[in-house]
Amino acid sequence: MGPVSAIVLFAVVWAMVFFVVLPLRMVSQGDAGEIVPGTHASAPADAQIGRKARITTLWAVPIWVIIAGTILSGVISVRDIDWFNRMATPEVSVD
Repeated sequence: MGPVSAIVLFAVVWAMVFFVVLPLRMVSQGDAGEIVPGTHASAPADAQIGRKARITTLWAVPIWVIIAGTILSGVISVRDIDWFNRMATPEVSVD
């Protein structure tokens, strides 16, 4: 895995974890009783995006290390998940 692949893998892991962390402990404007005109009552009262980004990073780094370590160690390769045998090596005839 090259450096660009590692960065892309981290970005994907970070985004997936962020979407899991985003709704945690969310208080809606309807729950808080302070609905801003022009917004839905289900909109967050205080989104705390910076805090959630830090929590996401703290979770994403170890998950990325596990996935990248598994890829780099060769425990699981692309050929292991080739269920339709599309990566079959061509037969080589020796004359």
